[in-house]
Amino acid sequence: MKRIKIFAVLIVGLVVAFAVGCDGSGGANGGGGACPQTNVSIAVCDPDAGQFSLNINNPFFPVVVDSQSMLEGVDDEGATILLIITVLDETEVVADVTTRVLEEMELVDDELIEVSRNFFAQAPDGTVCYFGEEVDIFEDGVIVSHEGAWRADEPGNQPGIIMLANPVVGDIYSQEDAPEVAEDQAEVQALGETIVVPAGTFNDTLRTEDCNRLDGTTDTKVFVRDIGLAIDQDVQLLP
Repeated sequence: MKRIKIFAVLIVGLVVAFAVGCDGSGGANGGGGACPQTNVSIAVCDPDAGQFSLNINNPFFPVVVDSQSMLEGVDDEGATILLIITVLDETEVVADVTTRVLEEMELVDDELIEVSRNFFAQAPDGTVCYFGEEVDIFEDGVIVSHEGAWRADEPGNQPGIIMLANPVVGDIYSQEDAPEVAEDQAEVQALGETIVVPAGTFNDTLRTEDCNRLDGTTDTKVFVRDIGLAIDQDVQLLP
C-alpha cells in the first residue's frame, strides 16, 4: 500500500518527518532511487528449508488469531487514512507450506481503497516468512485491480522475510520476491528508539525502511515488541 501524506512522529524527543509522494515518484526522503543491496539470505524461508509453524510469536511481529489493530493518520490534503489489520482464523497453503492469513483493509475518508490477504509462517529460528498476498483495489466500491498480488509458489517467485528472528541495525533483506510484480525489501535502521503514538509511549522498538526495487520509493515502519506494527509511514497505532 502506498501512503500519500507527510507525517511527523516524535522519536527520542525529536520530530522526524516522513513523506511519500502520492504519484509513487518520491520516497520518504524525497525522490526515488536505487534500493541498497540486500545482505541477509532469505534461505531460511525456502519452503524446503524445514518445518514452518502457524505459531507466529516473533516479538516484533506477533500474529495472534482474532487479534486486530487499527492505525490512523491524515494525509497532506486532509483526508483521514485508516488501516485495519486483522489476523483471521484462516490458513492458506502456499508452496506446500500452511500459512496464517492476515487481512489488511485501508480506508480513505471512510471509503474502502484496498483489501489484502497476506500469508505468513514462522521458520524454526523465529524468522517470520512472507509467502505472498491477494490484493483487491477498489474505486467507488468496485474492485478495479489486483496490482501487487503475488504468491511464492508462482513461477520465478520465492518467499521473503517480513521480520527477522534477531534483527541487527544494518540488516537488509528481501520481503517480496516476485520479479516485476512485488519486490519490496527492508533495512533495519534503529532499535530502542522512543516513539509516541495515540496508543502510548514505547521504547522497545524496531525501525525499518522499506524500499520498492521496482521504483525506488521508500516507506518507514516502526514495530513495538509484543505489539507489532505501530507506525506505517503516515499512520499511527490507535489505543
